[in-house]
Amino acid sequence: MTDPQACHQRYMQRALELAAQGRFSTAPNPMVGCVVVADGNIVGEGWHQRAGEPHAEVYALREAGASAKGATVYVTLEPCSHFGRTPPCADALIKAGVATVVVAMKDPNPLVSVEGIERLRANGNEVIVGILEQQALALNNGFVARMQRQRPWLRVKMAASLDGRTALSNGESQWITSNDARRDVHRWRAQSSAILSTAKTVLADNAILTARHPQAERQPTRVIIDSQGLLTGQEALFKEPFPIIVVHAPDTIVERNWPAHVECITIARTNTQHIDLTKLMHVLAENQVNSVWTECGAQLAGALLTAELVDELVLYLAPKLMGHHGHGLLNLPAFTHMSQVPELTLKDVRQVADDVRIIAVPRRVRGDLTS
Repeated sequence: MTDPQACHQRYMQRALELAAQGRFSTAPNPMVGCVVVADGNIVGEGWHQRAGEPHAEVYALREAGASAKGATVYVTLEPCSHFGRTPPCADALIKAGVATVVVAMKDPNPLVSVEGIERLRANGNEVIVGILEQQALALNNGFVARMQRQRPWLRVKMAASLDGRTALSNGESQWITSNDARRDVHRWRAQSSAILSTAKTVLADNAILTARHPQAERQPTRVIIDSQGLLTGQEALFKEPFPIIVVHAPDTIVERNWPAHVECITIARTNTQHIDLTKLMHVLAENQVNSVWTECGAQLAGALLTAELVDELVLYLAPKLMGHHGHGLLNLPAFTHMSQVPELTLKDVRQVADDVRIIAVPRRVRGDLTS
């Protein structure tokens, strides 16, 4: 006999694969995939492609046509029950006459969670929830973080030599890693809603901070912390006409004629006289930023980690030795006991050409989105 659980997992895995095709285009919406199965065969597939366009269920039901009646539908996120830019998907499933809806995860938005499920059940549909839930959560960790924590999923990217140096003592750092590693960085950038950096990093590297990747359908918003008013608006960063947010403190003295694609916001300082990074993350979430890719120096990277805002560290290690006079990775407080040292869990370690890419998760993040 066929194992029903194994069948559910197989079709949901396919739905997740479909959903992942939206990684470069769906933000601020979540990635969603849908599969319609009738008599043991896939009769319809779909995935949400762009915000404002039809949801995954609509595409899958269109492809299935009359075969959707009495079918089982696999969807990676609870079907919506409200009118937004598109009609409710729960209603579309009911109208199509499907029998069973298998859902990977509930809608993380506390204002609408389980409404779609309840509407289907009230109609008499069988609804199964939780098939490959962890994979679905991981796929949309940015959207889930924004809904549940009111701040984006934040990745800090760093590149260093094997002895942990990010630049020579004179500041020279281009290039530590290989071309392949830098291409990998642009792929990460293209999947992110925003890129966070500082004015000092922009000026030191003449950074543009765009996503130069063939699948990049949109450019992430570039968020630059400039509490000292160092930027003039004439830097290369501003020549690209993509959205920029410049972050000032209330006492920052700025008299600039910024280009039209630049927005300036003010974030108060903390008692350490630095920009309140937690407040900044909440403001970005309010602006529908799901995920932040951070490219910065040791000071901001250390401050983000100390503030417990980092969800993942993405570290590229090059097979080079730069010596103890070079710049270090992170500025962290002086620890006096090993119990104070931040602990990480290695999530992924792989070779990228001659370099090694390590993705590490602070221990406090484990289970953060499922609690």
